Amino acid sequence: MNNDYELAIIGAGPAGIATAIESYVLGMRNIVVLEKDENHNATIRKFYKDNKRVDKDWKGQKVELDGTLYFMDGTKESTLDFFDQLLDHKSLELRTHSEVQKIVKNEEGFEVFIAGGSIRAKYVVVTIGRMGKPNKPDYKFPPSIKNQIHFTLDGCSSNEKIMVVGGGDSAIEYAVDLCSKNEVSICYRRGTFRRANPTNQIDIEKAVTSGCVRALLNTEIVELESEAGKVKVIFSDGSSELFDRLVYAIGGTTPSGFLSSSGIREEEGKPVHDENYQSNIPGLFVAGDITQESGGSIALGLNHGFAIANYIRSL
Repeated sequence: MNNDYELAIIGAGPAGIATAIESYVLGMRNIVVLEKDENHNATIRKFYKDNKRVDKDWKGQKVELDGTLYFMDGTKESTLDFFDQLLDHKSLELRTHSEVQKIVKNEEGFEVFIAGGSIRAKYVVVTIGRMGKPNKPDYKFPPSIKNQIHFTLDGCSSNEKIMVVGGGDSAIEYAVDLCSKNEVSICYRRGTFRRANPTNQIDIEKAVTSGCVRALLNTEIVELESEAGKVKVIFSDGSSELFDRLVYAIGGTTPSGFLSSSGIREEEGKPVHDENYQSNIPGLFVAGDITQESGGSIALGLNHGFAIANYIRSL
């Protein structure tokens, strides 16, 4: 297997695949995409419920696509099909189960260290997402109940008492999806669900009004305990309640440890980069969710890939 590349891309999400495709279109052929999971777009696969709506203009953010890729509104499934087709029709090397540990700059370019070895590349683009590292609360999870705490719907079944924690789109979608077969509450520290998109705001209002979901607004959790095989949730007002399962949907954070070990500087929780998405290290780029204020826009990720491909071509 080849270990020398002109371009190595870390992360097979929208920005990573777009960088690879746009670079290919511009004539680059020796490209590898490294993905730690078993398939591309792991965040969409894990954190989007089935048939979830996927908008080009995410949260109403109007984005004009700059590159050769034409992305349009669809669903989780149609979005994954879109990226499947891109990977099918280009001679790109996608290495799955390849978790990158760190990136080291050398005279020729970079050495990218993976479990069991390394590859070399002239240019490297980091497109890992925030949701690869979901946000967790400040309070601890007792070991005895960790199997009852989730960050996706994996592991949830039916006829359970479940609390979803969060007030964004994912939290609302999880609560609405679960309530048809479970007793569901949604706990949010704010008084409204205004962060969510309009469709989800309507859906949660209907679910709460109909009694399908119980909304615990202006409510904060301070501690979790194990009691009689259940998760005991202790709230800031001193009250408590038992649940079979908790699902957290409180966003994700930039993987600062990995960025720091590779020499990429951060400011205000985001990697530093110039207008071409080049980091403080020449030849090492960042793109996608980790460069965005809150992440999530596929269209912006595609534009990042186009900008990086064009800049590398000009070097």
